[in-house]
Amino acid sequence: MNAPLAGIRIIEVGHMLAGPYCGLMLADMGAEVIKIEPREGDIGRTISPHSIGPHNAYFASLNRNKKSIVLDLASAAGQAALGRIAARSHALVTNLRPSAIRKLGLTYDALRIHNDKLVCVALTGYGLEGPYSENPAYDYVIQAMTGVMAITGEPDAPPAKAGYSAVDNSAGLVAALGLLAKVVQGRGGQVDVSMYDVMLSQLNYLAGAALNAGETIERLPASSHPYVVPAQLFPTADGWLVLFITHDKFWRIFCHEIGRTDWVEHPHFATMAARRAHRAEVVTAITHELAGATAAQWADRLAPLGIVAARVGTLNEALDSDIAAARKLVVQLGDGSLPLRAVASPVRFEDQEAPRALPPLLDEHRDEIMSWAGP
Repeated sequence: MNAPLAGIRIIEVGHMLAGPYCGLMLADMGAEVIKIEPREGDIGRTISPHSIGPHNAYFASLNRNKKSIVLDLASAAGQAALGRIAARSHALVTNLRPSAIRKLGLTYDALRIHNDKLVCVALTGYGLEGPYSENPAYDYVIQAMTGVMAITGEPDAPPAKAGYSAVDNSAGLVAALGLLAKVVQGRGGQVDVSMYDVMLSQLNYLAGAALNAGETIERLPASSHPYVVPAQLFPTADGWLVLFITHDKFWRIFCHEIGRTDWVEHPHFATMAARRAHRAEVVTAITHELAGATAAQWADRLAPLGIVAARVGTLNEALDSDIAAARKLVVQLGDGSLPLRAVASPVRFEDQEAPRALPPLLDEHRDEIMSWAGP
């Protein structure tokens, strides 16, 4: 009961990722999240080929700590039940299309008759209103349209998406932030979060360069930073190393460590501006020096000196890493009777642990919810 959001009730009418991830963040902080599902359930219940007992692995990763009830929101009975639940809730979040949001009465204008302090968050592709609002929107499409794909990958290769659902996850976090801002304000209302808006916002300094200097943002080799040199991938004797040197102080430390003190005063190497102006020469020289040892050996040498350097590893390695163990990032869900694990909440509070309840079975909490919502 000492969780930060204990006593806050959120309605979630979402599917797959963005909406459920928003709900997950809130549930992990103690909110009671009521997941309203259609008869067939959230499509996320069937996406993954992996199941642990009755739980689909994809669905489980996004829906722990929630409660499920099946309602036909297109029916009069479903709308009546939604109204009763809304009357006793603080907020609603949905990531359906705008036309479906309106049709199913999931807006503030539709629900304020039940609760004028209800916060209604619409998480859509291009906004709740406007000429593009009904266009189909998925993570891949938004990455393509906002320029994320165009600046990802090697210059001579096809455009590439981020390796995970960057748009969906980012939009879910922003939706949770907007929802909580209105709850704290204590006033009901409509919150409009667009995936397209979120990704343009996340391109912040690159967008600033385009808007204010007319810069054309292009892909650079080896995932290079557009302004910082060296800040990219480098091949080593056995794999890839990320090296990111932002200050000339650390550049000098790096030069001394690898035995290239001549670079400290070299006119093409000594300062950040010089290294940026002579990027190809600097990168070629560093590549030659790093080729003689493994990525792990370089990381072990450089990281203790305050230099940002790390071997490129896999997700499986990260989940099994000493960092993950020290941070207790892999958690068991439920009472341990099922071997169902997940990544822990990234938000930590010193006086409590996040709840770790199993994801709900479809319609599992109908009786409980209807007992307080009323017949």
